Amino acid sequence: MTSAPHRMHQPDNDLVDLVFGYMRERLQYDPVPLDHPGDGEQLRNHLAGLLNEHGNAPADVLKLYDHELSRAVISADSPRYLSFIPCAPTKAALLFDMVVSCASLQGISWLEAAGAIAAENQVLRLIADRAGLPEGAGGTFVSGGSAGNLSALVVARDTARRKLPAGSRLRIAVADQVHSSVKNTLNIIGVEAFPVPAVDRRFTGAALRAALAADPEPETVIAVVGTAGTTNEGIIDDLAGLAEVAGERGLWFHVDGAYGGAGLFAPSVRERYNGIERADSFVVDPHKWLFAPFDCAALIYREPRLAKAVHTQDASYLDVLHHEGDEWNPTDYAYHLTRRARGLPLWFSLAVHGTQAYTDAIEAGLTLARETAELIRRTPHLELLHDPQLSAVCFRRTGWTEEQYYAWSRQLLADQVGFVTPTGWDGETVARFAFLHPGTTMEMVREILDTMV
Repeated sequence: MTSAPHRMHQPDNDLVDLVFGYMRERLQYDPVPLDHPGDGEQLRNHLAGLLNEHGNAPADVLKLYDHELSRAVISADSPRYLSFIPCAPTKAALLFDMVVSCASLQGISWLEAAGAIAAENQVLRLIADRAGLPEGAGGTFVSGGSAGNLSALVVARDTARRKLPAGSRLRIAVADQVHSSVKNTLNIIGVEAFPVPAVDRRFTGAALRAALAADPEPETVIAVVGTAGTTNEGIIDDLAGLAEVAGERGLWFHVDGAYGGAGLFAPSVRERYNGIERADSFVVDPHKWLFAPFDCAALIYREPRLAKAVHTQDASYLDVLHHEGDEWNPTDYAYHLTRRARGLPLWFSLAVHGTQAYTDAIEAGLTLARETAELIRRTPHLELLHDPQLSAVCFRRTGWTEEQYYAWSRQLLADQVGFVTPTGWDGETVARFAFLHPGTTMEMVREILDTMV
């Protein structure tokens, strides 16, 4: 099929019908299959010669994707995907993601995308309210927790620099359970980590206060990062205690809630987040437990003006964005410039389903984790490693070696029973469930656990 330049942008009803037909079929999968990891050599052979001078028939390309490429991708939206942190976007969010894509919406500035930004800001306000942040709080949607943590901690760094002599040493307090993206961020922005030992796997205010009191240069610590739901174990730090120390010492208080922040919508665990209302910046990824498509993370600041002072980009062609008053330009609140309006699918789904549906779905994951923990306690050859605070459950199969865990995991996936990868626990290889999808059932959990007999 020839795709001359003058034809590439013309409407093509046959192509529309072809692709929409595939999307309709994919949206109606119930349940979504796990599928399998891909074989590199086979995939390269299937793709060989595809990107050629003259193009290919759309039906042939879509068939290749459907039969070969899509089936070499483990589906994070399957209810049997219980590794890492799954993704379970609502059908409404997925559909509206298509609307955003086909309209080529970008969300850089109020000038270009006022309607989209107004809707995104409505969602940011909802999340800020759940966290108890003040009326003036605001921010932007970024690609993920890594981008959110980087953008927020750059603001923490530069805000501190204005108060310190040039060339001052800068450190940010973290515990050993902090997410790898925070460690990476510190390396990128040239700030040292100030490591504080965790207490029962939590970062506590008392431990931070003691570490600062024992350090010869406490004035070089400019910020503290608390975690609202560690990725591996779902543990929520002592946010109230960390906030108190941060307030006493004038430290920027950042909360990484990329995975666990969605628990703010769940009454059964809401009190565990007390202290988050004092955060200077906060990140939560709706593409995790708020059922949005990839890639969507909400970054919110207590005082957005501080972020704007750091992130606003200065270029002559951008002057027009800041010429007309004080409207909201999302590009001013993170390191990005170009961005898609990635908060709109979440906005649409929330508007369609209502917040109570989200609360119910999050509570379902919490209940599943508690019931699974109780089942593990009652199973002689299994050992629960911690009572779940959120929806992650780590456990041990008595007597297994590292290789046995990995062999078990590979067989589960090969049999399409589940995608459950091993993890580490104090240097030991163990098993872990990450519950998020409301379609995951205790029957599925029992089926997986029965394979460990």
